[in-house]
Amino acid sequence: MQLQVGMVVCATAGKEKDNYYIVTELDGRAVYLADGKHRTLSKPKRKNVKHIRPTKEVWELNGLTDRALRRKLQECNAILGGI
Repeated sequence: MQLQVGMVVCATAGKEKDNYYIVTELDGRAVYLADGKHRTLSKPKRKNVKHIRPTKEVWELNGLTDRALRRKLQECNAILGGI
């Protein structure tokens, strides 16, 4: 699956393992991820693409706030976390 900005991904390695994030930027073999709490949209985490698993969810980033992002990811975790 091709990664794109706004895609929801699950971290598969590191201390972020099993947490959901949104892709804010693509940078070759790395992506920048935000969760709205520990990693805000203004200060995303850089992560290797080998250490994430993409989902089918893609969200629009325009007008998205950290608070709204946290809520949407909590809903996503409740739905996708049980799979």
